[in-house]
Amino acid sequence: MIEDVVKQAEKDIQEKHNEINEIVEHNQRRVLEAFRNNRVSDNHFQSTSGYGYNDMGREVLDQVYADVFGAESAIVRPHFVSGTHAISTALFGVLRPGDELLYITGKPYDTLEGVIGKSTEHFSGSLKEFGIHYNEVPLKADGTIDFSGIKNAIHDGTRVIGIQRSKGYDNRPSFLVKEIEEMTAFVKDINPELIVFVDNCYGEFAETLEPTHFGVDLMAGSLIKNPGGGIVRSGGYIVGKEKWVAQCANQLTAPGLGGDMGATFNMLQEMFQGFFLAPHVVGEALKGAVFTSRFLELMGFETTPNYQAKRTDLIQSVTFDTSEQMITFCQMIQKNSPVDAYVLPVPSEMPGYDDEVIMAAGTFIQGSSIELSADGPVRPPYTAYVQGGLTYHHVKIAIIDAVKHMLEKGYVNVI
Repeated sequence: MIEDVVKQAEKDIQEKHNEINEIVEHNQRRVLEAFRNNRVSDNHFQSTSGYGYNDMGREVLDQVYADVFGAESAIVRPHFVSGTHAISTALFGVLRPGDELLYITGKPYDTLEGVIGKSTEHFSGSLKEFGIHYNEVPLKADGTIDFSGIKNAIHDGTRVIGIQRSKGYDNRPSFLVKEIEEMTAFVKDINPELIVFVDNCYGEFAETLEPTHFGVDLMAGSLIKNPGGGIVRSGGYIVGKEKWVAQCANQLTAPGLGGDMGATFNMLQEMFQGFFLAPHVVGEALKGAVFTSRFLELMGFETTPNYQAKRTDLIQSVTFDTSEQMITFCQMIQKNSPVDAYVLPVPSEMPGYDDEVIMAAGTFIQGSSIELSADGPVRPPYTAYVQGGLTYHHVKIAIIDAVKHMLEKGYVNVI
């Protein structure tokens, strides 16, 4: 019976859940200390309008983020429309015509291809159009970093080293913070002037420290992912060395205006509160990912990472034999969502992706990746990427019901 498989899965993952609880407590203390040290008060929740001059809450929120991430400076704004926007702002902020951006973790997210100018479809305003060059060092066959290839690829024109922490839609491991530390030290030994940039999406609070604690110069992410705690409606952040963050702020607003402007539109309370909740909410999502991995493994599916693996992001991939199985699974995640449960997702074209994508995300905030979702490009291997979950029990219920439905359709058998 499937109930017996559920019990076995929860028994097997108990030790891993205990480890996650320890990470949550460590990170919660780190966030709490930053709030206390910066004397956060309800005065900092007041809204500003127009130019947003002298927004004390905005300034304190920036400092809280900088402290928590072990960085010199930060800009945290509702004006970032996505993680891709925050990443794009960071890259345009520090790269100049003639510079080269070198990604050392292989191909980046599909949505960055338009930013880089690598996409088959031409997008006006890409890095390429501004004379900024791009190169990437593929990962080795086993998904590890090709340090020899990196050394050979770096040249006098290389300016920024790009690292994508999470695997995104690739079939490779996500990179642990200690691995990013090793990458950073390696490229800095080659040229200390290189700017190391990390796309930190999906990774915040999955470990006890962040890449900027270990020499990374610049890092960006989205507030509708981990650091928003499931309640922030929009926005993103950039943290890192003060010099580089200031250049990014000039790119976000205008040179000379930088981070001193930008009304916060009654969002400061949720941005503070979401960040405070983030360690706990990320922990719930991680517990859900561990259950998903072990339960679906026991049901005969291929899952990555393994339930016992050390985790550095929220993403749990599940690979199916056919597109029909993948689509059915995602549709059942949608059916077990609190919002738009009656909607039937189907594969469709999406901006930034070459293949049709199916997206199941019955979320309170559109596109929120800290809430439970399942999506992926419908292409071989047929892999769905399950991520998020505001509560562990929601993830558990949704995954179990998805498997029950697949049993009814004959896609899986109880082992």
